[in-house]
Amino acid sequence: MEGDAVVEIEGDIFGRFGATSKIHALTEIDFLPPVVPSKIVAVGVNFAEHAAEMKKSAADEPRIFLKPPSALLGHKGTILLPEVPGPIEHEAEVALVIGKPARDVPERRALDYVFGFTCFNDVTARALQHKDVVYARAKGFDTFAPAGPWIESDAIWEDMLLRCLVNGRERQRGALAKMIFGVPQVVAFVSRVMTLLPGDMISLGTPAGVGPLVEGDKVQVVVDEIGVLENEVGVR
Repeated sequence: MEGDAVVEIEGDIFGRFGATSKIHALTEIDFLPPVVPSKIVAVGVNFAEHAAEMKKSAADEPRIFLKPPSALLGHKGTILLPEVPGPIEHEAEVALVIGKPARDVPERRALDYVFGFTCFNDVTARALQHKDVVYARAKGFDTFAPAGPWIESDAIWEDMLLRCLVNGRERQRGALAKMIFGVPQVVAFVSRVMTLLPGDMISLGTPAGVGPLVEGDKVQVVVDEIGVLENEVGVR
């Protein structure tokens, strides 16, 4: 990204790459998910106020689950609501992108493995989450993982303020500095469970204020240090 222009690169963004002479205006491109991860790891109830609204106790270690890469959706894509009982809810989050293989990483070195950050929406079928106990179905439908619009590689996570707007009205607001488990703790914890590969995403949890989405809504995940992830809502 250079202002309102997109410069094509060649090579591997996690290795050696360089800019080409091909430049496009933002209005001329279609947005894909910013990476193709081998896995999407998500951290549950990582904000105290969200834990309270979900009537869950604060954890003494990160609570993690997986969302399938097939659920990814790019900026400006349409979230498709399946025919299931109960509300489909937004959960605005920030996701980090891993830049190099990470296994058994100590907290003091965790940020060395973070390539950058992107906006994320952990869309959830709430009734199925309560019914199934495990989260795979409730959070795994196609289009239930909007991410983008791009990866910001220079942002400082402690400075980020995360917001969610639905049809222009703010529903969620939370400072990442107030997360129960910060980025170094999360990366270190997950890397002790599974090897993280370049492009893998870890979504860091949502603040209070989650709520329903209906057909025709426009939902925005806003982080000034990154950008605005915007998606419309339709039905399958």
